[in-house]
Amino acid sequence: MTRFADFSRRDFMTSVAVAAGSILIPRPLMATPPQDPVVDAPQKESKSVSREKVSWKARPFPMKQVRLGEGPCKVAMEADRQYLHSLPPDRLLHTFRTNAGIASSAEPLGGWEAPDCELRGHYAGGHYLSASALMYASSGDDDLKNNASAVVAELGKCQTALKSGYLSAFPVEFFDRLRERQRVWAPFYTIHKIMAGLLDMYIYCGNEQALDMVQKMAGWTAGYTSSLSYEHMQRVLGTEFGGMGEVLSNLYAVTGKDQYLEVAQRFDKKQFFDPLAAHRDELKGLHVNTHIPQVIAAARYYELTGDRRYRDIAQYFWDEVVSERSYCTGGTSNGESWNTDPGKLSTELSASTTECCCAYNMMKLTRHLFGWSPDAHLMDYYERTLFNHRLGTINPEDGTLMYYLPLAAGSWKTFGKPFDALWCCTGTGSEEYGKLTDTIYFHNDDSLYVNLYIDSELEWPEKGLRLKQETRFPEEQGTTITVSANRPAQLAIHLRIPYWVQGGNVKINGAALPAFASPSSYLTLNRVWKSGDKIELSLPMGLHIDSMPDNETIQAAMYGPLVLAGRFEAVPKEMTYGDFRPKPGDENGKKLPDIVADAAKPTEWIEPDAKQPLTFHAMGQSEPLTLVPLNKVIHERYAVYWKVDNKTT
Repeated sequence: MTRFADFSRRDFMTSVAVAAGSILIPRPLMATPPQDPVVDAPQKESKSVSREKVSWKARPFPMKQVRLGEGPCKVAMEADRQYLHSLPPDRLLHTFRTNAGIASSAEPLGGWEAPDCELRGHYAGGHYLSASALMYASSGDDDLKNNASAVVAELGKCQTALKSGYLSAFPVEFFDRLRERQRVWAPFYTIHKIMAGLLDMYIYCGNEQALDMVQKMAGWTAGYTSSLSYEHMQRVLGTEFGGMGEVLSNLYAVTGKDQYLEVAQRFDKKQFFDPLAAHRDELKGLHVNTHIPQVIAAARYYELTGDRRYRDIAQYFWDEVVSERSYCTGGTSNGESWNTDPGKLSTELSASTTECCCAYNMMKLTRHLFGWSPDAHLMDYYERTLFNHRLGTINPEDGTLMYYLPLAAGSWKTFGKPFDALWCCTGTGSEEYGKLTDTIYFHNDDSLYVNLYIDSELEWPEKGLRLKQETRFPEEQGTTITVSANRPAQLAIHLRIPYWVQGGNVKINGAALPAFASPSSYLTLNRVWKSGDKIELSLPMGLHIDSMPDNETIQAAMYGPLVLAGRFEAVPKEMTYGDFRPKPGDENGKKLPDIVADAAKPTEWIEPDAKQPLTFHAMGQSEPLTLVPLNKVIHERYAVYWKVDNKTT
């Protein structure tokens, strides 16, 4: 049975290095030259200067060098792009203009961007800019870049009108309430999103005005925080503040101005960081997505300062969340919180399980850990979360997005209305599907990591190489990679062999190689590559069970990396739009069968459909039941976890 604990083992398996006709002893990974491993170099810079004290051993390629081919990721990206194009700039700008005293006749947006919502501006001036910049990097969509640049220019007018560098869609008095510890939603959370959006517009679109604006916001933040004592600031950090530490760290990495890193570390929350540094899980009772961004900030502090304590915080947190507090989908949280002790999840299945922002941020954190130590376990988790939680939470018809991915039996998926939701998860979802190219391939100076099996093309001009990955994964159980080279090149290509693989083999130019690699490791092909070389990787899938850690009779069925869901009747459209989740209690409106299975053969009750790919049927049960990948269920009720009774003889 598959357990998430498998993904947090630190015993990184030694890769098997294979060349045609011979088995080679793998060389240790070389440290890479210092550079910023997290963000692309701004496109207008002729060269980048590193601020990193700790370089990543493997780095992502700039997204502009990777393009998606046909498949589920391309479908999700195009739906997201359609949604971003549908957002009118004047409506996005309305509350910023009114807050700055600039006339606006635009119709206000609703939901979390409504004029009376205290979080207004987080999407319109933040997530929208980040998503558009990321989508431009991933797709080359100039129209979207121009739309976002126009929004930046108008936000610049608002910032000028407000003076002092402050920029928001709500009045600065919200920060007076924060200082006095009066009730206020999360003003620094919104400031973070706006700063991140502006910084992304500089990094990915070369927008110099955006860089100037975010530095002015950082200056305002420095003034506000410096007026508070350490103890007072710690009390302020009791209110959600998003990724302020991360964005200020990234601004330091871009500009080299030390004061931004100093301000970033004012957002260290001692009450949260100290137990993690001591390897104590005191996460019970915490609001989940308030705290994951703080750990991402810790990861950036480690990279920029070399302080090992921050690495320990990030590593221990990831291990605990993945192995003790995550569901079969890779998602975490119930009702936005961790409500139980570690490993106690069987009572935590509801219409409000697994907030989408949490999955987004756990994937971001995973990329940092992978950069430090390229471990296949990390990418096993990343793949699981991508294919089950992320690809399953965008509506391919219109690009609308989910808040929760419910795991209570009988639930269904609910999507936000296009102009009247704009939740936090609308924002992170808009970003997620704009950057699906960012983790498929990593590299160092003399090797390439193929982390995800997604139809795509990679340009590596420094090596004079182009790789084309052709696959219909997960319908196809493997992939084919074809090399084009300006000249023959020595290169180690590391292919991830997933935790779920059952057997497998690899061919180079049609010849099968005599060795493979263990699950959850990298198979290394080290040779001189030339144009026309072809790698054919077979990754056979099989059925397996993911049980609750505290109750092995509550089980989810999986096929390869895919969570299988029992699919039931369609729900009316009016039930699928507008709410965070199904109304509590409604998900239990359908009586679901218990499953009877042989404990020695836990997947024997599931049989593949001979005619339909990735479709399965329950055998020997009280009523017919069809199972399909959860990410393919859009407008139907479903069930993921089953109460399984042992078959008696």
